[in-house]
Amino acid sequence: MFSEITAYLTEIRPEASIVLLLVLSVLGVLLTRMVRLPSMLAYLLIGVFISTTGVNLLSGDDDIPHIAKFGIAFLMFSIGLEFNISRLIDMRHKVLGLGAPQMFLTALGTLFVVWLGYDQGWRSGFAVGLAVAMSSTAIMAKMLAERFELHSRHGRRTMAVLLFQDLAVVPSLIVIPALALNPYNLGTALASGILLGITTLFLMFWIGKKLVNLLFAVVSRFHSPELFMLTVLLLVFGLSLVTEKAGLSDAMGAFIGGVLVSETLYRHEVEADIRPFRDILLGLFFVSIGMTLDLSYVFSHLLVISLGLVLLILGKGLVVLLVTRANRTPWPVAIRTASQLAIAGEFGIVLLTLAFSNGLIDDEMLQSTLAIMLLSMFMAPFVISLSTRLAEVLERNSLPEGSNGPLHHHTAEALTSHNLYHSHVVICGFGRTGHAVAEFLGAERIAWVAIDVNARRVEEATHELGSVVFGRAERPEVLSAAGLKTALLVVICFPDPAAVERMLPAIRRVRPEIRIVVRAPDDSFCDHFKALGATEVVPEIFESGLSLAQETLRQLGIPVERTSRKVKEIREAHYKGPAT
Repeated sequence: MFSEITAYLTEIRPEASIVLLLVLSVLGVLLTRMVRLPSMLAYLLIGVFISTTGVNLLSGDDDIPHIAKFGIAFLMFSIGLEFNISRLIDMRHKVLGLGAPQMFLTALGTLFVVWLGYDQGWRSGFAVGLAVAMSSTAIMAKMLAERFELHSRHGRRTMAVLLFQDLAVVPSLIVIPALALNPYNLGTALASGILLGITTLFLMFWIGKKLVNLLFAVVSRFHSPELFMLTVLLLVFGLSLVTEKAGLSDAMGAFIGGVLVSETLYRHEVEADIRPFRDILLGLFFVSIGMTLDLSYVFSHLLVISLGLVLLILGKGLVVLLVTRANRTPWPVAIRTASQLAIAGEFGIVLLTLAFSNGLIDDEMLQSTLAIMLLSMFMAPFVISLSTRLAEVLERNSLPEGSNGPLHHHTAEALTSHNLYHSHVVICGFGRTGHAVAEFLGAERIAWVAIDVNARRVEEATHELGSVVFGRAERPEVLSAAGLKTALLVVICFPDPAAVERMLPAIRRVRPEIRIVVRAPDDSFCDHFKALGATEVVPEIFESGLSLAQETLRQLGIPVERTSRKVKEIREAHYKGPAT
């Protein structure tokens, strides 16, 4: 039966292959989300399915790795967007004190295992060591965020090591190709490669920092989402081409582009623009990785791969445990951190395939190491769950009698690392209306964060109790940057009803319970906006009519107290009383 299905799939028409790929993707991602696993695992399984059945889901399978390579470019660009120099300086002790020893000791230990156990040579061992030393930023950042542990003691240590690993990807992309050169010229190649990389980085940062900000400042004035997105794509692929022509990796250029944009006020809007491209192309990249896994090889070498998997998880975990303990970290925190960094990562797969393409490792080493790394990713949730239970047991045993338990210990520290914006008002639109709302809030000493697509307003905004974020308010990334999750209230001041229609569902998806006050042209929009999620709608024509009527009565000599009382009665009747 299975052979008949396989035979049918291999003869599937090209028109239906895309549909089948989408069906598998939707089902796979849906299942992984239901069991709270990373969607990356679904794409890997789809790749394994393709390689096992031989089905030709995409015409020209040889072109898949070339297309999927763009996913890595967007991922590197996203990492660059997250790279903040001030953040790195604040975390420098943890980043260098934990990240550097972890990378060095893991790579060194893997070097001896590959050199002595597989007789591959020290250069092959070092290349594999760099790949194995990487952990999964995609998996761990997602899991820590879902568990609200990013600001816990183990969460901060894990993110510090992951940050160092992300930075180490860039020099690793230089070192691995240099290792494949003539061993007699290796030192010269490494020195020239690093010098070329430093020179290229310096020139691109020095020139790019001025040009990137100027480029986006000009583009943003036209308020064209299409033009803005095309500019982002030009930046990603243009800088990738520059570094590739300079003899470096194209992924490095994308990383530099992200760092340059991260220093501008356009960062959150850019991040929202590239997310669809990044997620789809990165998914295709993991499909291509899964296609490289030979299941027949895995089953025929099951004992060796199982031993390698145990060695990877225990070895990396032991290294992290020793490094964190050397930095005076309590045992429960050290165990949690070790389990989160014991698995392999997506950048490790990139470095491993790079080593294979440069001839540093053979197909057998690629298949066995790739299988071990992929299996460790599949096992990540189970390893972390087991270590969490062990850490909780140690915490309970170490706490004095009558204490509140381990949760109290983490919550106290998490509260000291709260969001920059807390208990504030989010203002969508910072034109005249939004500015007036901000002035009233400031007079009452209420903090606020505004969102606007006018770069000049964002640059010129200087307020003691508020700040302005560049971007479109219907973007989740922009709303997150404005601190929607901790906001007290949202005020939408945009005059365009179509924009309001996009914002209301986007806000409700993040904060279903938050109150939203909306500006509308007239009464005809009230019911529609409330159906979309608005708590209250303020029609401009109604309010201007009240103001005009009040001024008319004042000019006719009617006392101010009388007219104000009448206006208050009409307003309360229209809005059905004050909001609670």
